[in-house]
Amino acid sequence: MNDRKGLDDSGRPIVAELGRAETPQETADRKAAATVAHRSNQTVLNLVIALAASLLVVFVIVVVVVRPDQAGAPKAVDYAAVARDAQPSVSTPLLVPTLPKGWSANRAELVDAASSSDGIASWQIGLLTPSTQYIGLVQGLDANASWIASQLHDKKATGQTSFDGSRWQVYDHRADSNPGNLAYALVTTVGASTVVLAGTASDSEFATLATEITKELNG
Repeated sequence: MNDRKGLDDSGRPIVAELGRAETPQETADRKAAATVAHRSNQTVLNLVIALAASLLVVFVIVVVVVRPDQAGAPKAVDYAAVARDAQPSVSTPLLVPTLPKGWSANRAELVDAASSSDGIASWQIGLLTPSTQYIGLVQGLDANASWIASQLHDKKATGQTSFDGSRWQVYDHRADSNPGNLAYALVTTVGASTVVLAGTASDSEFATLATEITKELNG
């Protein structure tokens, strides 16, 4: 018997446990098992490659597609610039309050009478306060009592206050169930301008804004 390289004289592999050459069936079984093992290893390898490719795609999306400026806070709106562009279309001066550092706007637009549901033009600014609360400023042009009621969803006035000598109606509904952005509101009318301030900010932040608006209206 030639046992070179574990083969018999016929060149068949010798099964060590049996001390003889493997039978044709054993050879076929061994090759079939090797094929199955190879295919199994290939399947695992393919899964690893697919997973790695998926992770690479996610990495590209996060690093390349989602840029820092997109992930951050929304860009502040320059309401003064919007007002300058809109002013030629109306005769009433649009309010552009000068506010301390920490205030910003997330929207500003002039809604013309033809586009509004009540036929009254209005200048609107959405303001974010230093405490991250919200105050909506709406300046109605030649507005009326019905317009005010619509802006405040028919809520009732709860008192009065003054800022820089001008009187404002107070609508304090913070105790209501889910008052939203009408939790607190201030309303005043000077000339052709009726101003509604409504939102979730503190009394002091409302006072800061109302005082600046009063100066503009009486300036």
